[in-house]
Amino acid sequence: MNISSMRGLTALSLALVLVIVAEGQAQVRVMQTNSTDTMVHLIDPATNRIVAEIDGIPVAHGITAAPDGSRIYVSGEAEVALKVIDTATMEIIKSIPLSGRPNNVSITPDGRKVYVGINVLPGAIDVIDTVTLETVKKIDVPGGIHNIYVTPDGRRVIAGSIGGRRLTVLDTATDEELWAWEGEAIRPVAMNTKSDGSVDKLFIQVSGHHGFVVFDWDTRREVDRITLPDVPPELRYDSTYNGAPAHGIGVAPDGETVWSTSRMNSFVYVYSLPELELVASIPTGTDPDWIAFTPDSSLAYVANAVSNTVSVIDMENFAEVIQIPVGKGPKRNGIIRLPGATH
Repeated sequence: MNISSMRGLTALSLALVLVIVAEGQAQVRVMQTNSTDTMVHLIDPATNRIVAEIDGIPVAHGITAAPDGSRIYVSGEAEVALKVIDTATMEIIKSIPLSGRPNNVSITPDGRKVYVGINVLPGAIDVIDTVTLETVKKIDVPGGIHNIYVTPDGRRVIAGSIGGRRLTVLDTATDEELWAWEGEAIRPVAMNTKSDGSVDKLFIQVSGHHGFVVFDWDTRREVDRITLPDVPPELRYDSTYNGAPAHGIGVAPDGETVWSTSRMNSFVYVYSLPELELVASIPTGTDPDWIAFTPDSSLAYVANAVSNTVSVIDMENFAEVIQIPVGKGPKRNGIIRLPGATH
């Protein structure tokens, strides 16, 4: 082997080492909004302690992160804006005006576009270019948009309306509507995927149902409706549930289970996939509203909107290990990988 080849090999080896080190340094954090407060908290799942606080976002609703961990995007209802946070400093670097009061947000896998659900009539989705940090399109959608999701393959946007009783699907390439499913007031949505990464089933929580709808993506039909274990009236949490007795659902990253919260009795219920058999019932704090998972499917984080805590669930043993006090009204949460950050 000549010297130039050896130099090439050395450079390649060094590059591989740097990649491995960079991946090892990436730090997972749980992003937790506080809907009746002014801050977002970041929780370290290694210690289950709050390690960063981002202030200045009253009535935060949705939250998502750039795939490379460089930014966090939070929709602020009070200021009708999308807040952009630089994770190197944990400071707000821009406030992007929106077309109306926002709810949830989602980002494409390539990190190029953020979709913001506008939950005021007649209903819309604002599309944000993450390079220019400007709104590049407003998509009219019937009914105010409550929750919004980009599919894992990045090809589609799923937008749910409560008032419009409609689930709308868009093409991310054109930002045009492809099809819709109507007749239900759409709450949180989760999804699992096929081996090729495309969507298999949607698990849709709807107003007035203590459970979730199982929706087949290919046939665009409801194929099952799961009802969570019944709660006797005298044991139910004394709340109106805001019309949604089950609010907060997610599929574990390993694809083996779907987790649904119950605001009716402050539990989270775990169902096997694909069988959809109940495998665990886990008590949480009061009024569980949202759920996020660590990428290795070891811990689940359930935001308890009334007790102002986050329940940390051991996903192997199906047991709560701790409740972390956070701000007031914790609701939406999510996961970010910080690239070698010190926060």
